[in-house]
Formats: sequence, structure tokens, C-alpha cells
Amino acid sequence: MDSLGDGNHTTVTGFILLGLTDDPILRVILFMIILCIYLVTVSGNLSTIILIRISSQLHHPMYFFLSHLAFADICLSTSVTPNMLVNFLVERNPISYHGCATQLGSTAVFGAVECVLLAIMAYDRFVAIHKPLFYSTKMSTHVCIQFLIVAYVGSFLNACAFTICYYFLLFCGSNRVNHFFCDFAPLVELSCSESSIPAAVPSFTAGSIIVCTVFVIVVSYICILATVLNIRSEGRHKAFSTCAAHLTAVSLYFGTTMFIYVMPKSSYTTDQNKVVSVFYMVVIPMLNPIIYSLRNKEIKGALKRVLDRKLFSC
Repeated sequence: MDSLGDGNHTTVTGFILLGLTDDPILRVILFMIILCIYLVTVSGNLSTIILIRISSQLHHPMYFFLSHLAFADICLSTSVTPNMLVNFLVERNPISYHGCATQLGSTAVFGAVECVLLAIMAYDRFVAIHKPLFYSTKMSTHVCIQFLIVAYVGSFLNACAFTICYYFLLFCGSNRVNHFFCDFAPLVELSCSESSIPAAVPSFTAGSIIVCTVFVIVVSYICILATVLNIRSEGRHKAFSTCAAHLTAVSLYFGTTMFIYVMPKSSYTTDQNKVVSVFYMVVIPMLNPIIYSLRNKEIKGALKRVLDRKLFSC
């Protein structure tokens, strides 16, 4: 901490992340579990990206967006997990003032990217089922790239809102953040300045992204359901099967993010917030490649062809 000059007040130049628990035995157990999850996350999502790139059968818009979802999963998990693992091994886990801003911004970027990509993938399924004859036109390479630009630019602006408002907060008391990463809510609680506007702006931007993406997803699946009900029974199972993996991923991700960003803060404790944050930032990025590989015949087929090719080449 640096002195402000007059009086006994100090300004915070760094923070101490308190982590998930103080129990030394539990910390060792959690370290091993989180480390395994992180290794599976990186290897699983990286394998998904490589498989989609090298398999010509997967060169479709849905898998194009899935590869970017896998990239966002790796980045989101990497923005918090290595620091969390350090927290399990040391008594005090400091993070610099600007390092905290970087972590806050990176989680805001890739968390928002996931939201927008899941909405785009829902729209992609709607077009594929509702207007299959126009699919190649409505989801052309040019359109896909435009969607992707919207996803990253919108997410970057969301991260800017979080980061700029963070720098408007004044910290002059405790520097102990009751979380395993620099989340905005516990940082606002530590602030000793007027924080109503800096707290409201990120909530508005993050809330707007969640509401808009949920709206797109709900409308897309209502239209999908209406279309599928008009299909003969033989085609219904195939239509629903193309959406099963995406619906599972959407339910997991938005169920946890809405708990954190939409529900009133008074309705849950800090410990509950930590557990839910671990789930959507650490566990879900691991589950996504598993969900899409187990529930998608094209991915399983492409993986089998790649493995067969490797075995025959040996």
C-alpha cells in the first residue's frame, strides 16, 4: 500500500485473493481436482479446435462457431485457473492492482464471447431446421465472420465497461478480496468511494448481453420447436438430435451466469457465489467439448476417421 500523505489513510496498490478455503487438507484435494479439470479443459478444447480445422466434414458454420467457443473456453478457464491453483499452494496470494484489472477484463471478454456464441449457434440451428434451402446463403462465410466480429467487439466493449469502472473505484482500506479471482462485486464491496455509478454500468452491460442472448436463444428454439412439430415423426428425432448438445451447453452456462449476474445479491452468500463461479469458469469449459463430442455423430465420425488414418499410417 502507498501512503496518501495526510492522516493514516492508505491507497491499495495490490490485493490479496482469499481463495476458496483456508483448510490445508481441503486445499490440497481441491488443487489436485482443479488441476486435472484444467488439463482436461485445455486438451479437450484444443483437440476440438484441431479436429474441426483438419476435418473437411466439419467445415460448416456450426463447427466454425464451436471452434471459437472452444477457444473462449480455454481463455476463460486460463484467466482464473492458474491463479487459483497458486492460491491453494501459498498462504498469501497477492495480485497487483493492474493485474487485477487484466484478470477482470479477460473474464468479462471471454465470458461475454461465450454468451454471444451460444446465441449465434442457436440462430444457426434455427436457420438449418426452419430454412434448410437458404442455409448456405443465410449462413455464408461472410455472414459467419460478421457474427464473429459482433461477438468479439461486443465482448470487448463489455470488458472495457468493467475495466474502466474498476479504475474509477478508490480503494483505501482492506485489500483482501473474498474470492479466488478479481470479480467485480467483491471489489466494489472493498471500495471506499461512491460506487453506485461504477457498479451500475458493468451490471447494465453484462445484463444487456445476457438478456439479448437469452432472448435470441429462446426465440430461436420456439421457432425450431414449431418447425419440428410440423415435420413427420421420422425427421423429428434427427432435428432434435442436432440441438441436444447445444441445449445442454446453454442450460449449464446460462443457468450459472444468471445466478451470479441476474439474481439479487441478497439471495445468496459469498461462498455460494464462489462455488457457482468455479462451475461456470472452470467446470463448464471442461464439459463443453465432452458434451459436443458425446452428443454429436459428425464429431464422433470425424474423430474416428482421423484416428483410423493415424493408425493406418503407422
